[in-house]
Amino acid sequence: MFHLRIIAMAVRGLQQNLLRSLLATLGVVIGVGAVVSAVSILEGAQRDILGKFESLGADQVIMLNGTRQHGHRRSSVTSLEPEDADKVLQDNEGLIVAVSPQYGSAGQVKYYEKNAFVSVLGVVETYSEINQYFQVHGRGITREDVRGNAMVCVLGHGVAEDLFGALPAIGKPVKINGKTFIVVGVMEERGVMGFTNVDDQVTIPLSTAMRRMFGQKYLSVLVAQCVSAEKMTSCVEACKKSLRAAHRIRAGDEDDFTVFTQEQMKQQFAQVAMIFGIVLYSIAGISIVVGAIGIMNIMLVSVTERTREIGVRIAVGARRFDILKQFLVEASIISMFGGALGVVCGWAMSDFLSKFTQVLETYTPPSIIVIAMIMAGIVGIVSGIYPAIRASRLDPVQALRYE
Repeated sequence: MFHLRIIAMAVRGLQQNLLRSLLATLGVVIGVGAVVSAVSILEGAQRDILGKFESLGADQVIMLNGTRQHGHRRSSVTSLEPEDADKVLQDNEGLIVAVSPQYGSAGQVKYYEKNAFVSVLGVVETYSEINQYFQVHGRGITREDVRGNAMVCVLGHGVAEDLFGALPAIGKPVKINGKTFIVVGVMEERGVMGFTNVDDQVTIPLSTAMRRMFGQKYLSVLVAQCVSAEKMTSCVEACKKSLRAAHRIRAGDEDDFTVFTQEQMKQQFAQVAMIFGIVLYSIAGISIVVGAIGIMNIMLVSVTERTREIGVRIAVGARRFDILKQFLVEASIISMFGGALGVVCGWAMSDFLSKFTQVLETYTPPSIIVIAMIMAGIVGIVSGIYPAIRASRLDPVQALRYE
């Protein structure tokens, strides 16, 4: 009961200067809101990007065109050719199951008056198997299509719906960048795979893409499927060795390609996320410190204004520890109330950003709400200690004389 009376007195003290008390919470509201929104954005981005990494497959080795050092200057190098896929597979038959060379570019696909801007990907027959991504109607790209530079295409689920709706698409002619292709398949609905929305993608034979569509000699990417995720390290080294031999790179010279796995991509992203996290948390931390200083200033003003009241309470028997507790409780109430508002504002801001941008994914973990409220409580106690000590040490005689 005694502690409840102290809390009641603290609340009455805050109510007497309600506007000032509310203004004192603003710093905590901004600080806690910044923490919650920062964590929501960072957690959402991590979940989204890590999910995309997971969709690549834990048994895949990705090879990209790389860079080479020339003195102090780095220049981009296009080096991967379709023949490299055969070389990698032949050199590592017991280690690599299949290889999928790919070339991708943007394009426009049309069917009479309907059209869509899509990602056009040149592939070989192993593409579907490596990615476990299959057609629901018709067939996929075959080896014969690649050998014959066939003008055939397989539509992503979203592209097929945009162009044909509920009508069958198989056997229909479509134009991709002005060239006529025959639809031979429609893929299953898959969404994002890696960093591409494959539902908005059209696949065509690799040879057709490189020779007849885009006039390219070099691949965009080369994907190898390892026999198991446990042998990924050996598989990476084997791919590097095969590509260095195919590109006639001498010992000591830098690779003109880049080889990485899903796990390596996760590690690199984790490092980048950590840097962003430090920056965001530092900004939020500064806001909380500013809020703590604001509460301390308000409490010092309150001590000065209530000097006579404190003197009366001590004179009628209140202990100095009771005065200390009352002012600590007042500071804590201000801070906890600001923390609660900050949590609501931070969550609302992150939710607004997610809906407004339609790109930014946010996620507010329940643990951050608990942590934010604990932080608010600590801020209240820390910022209220000095004013509370000052109030408890007032000389009652001098306090009673204070006007």
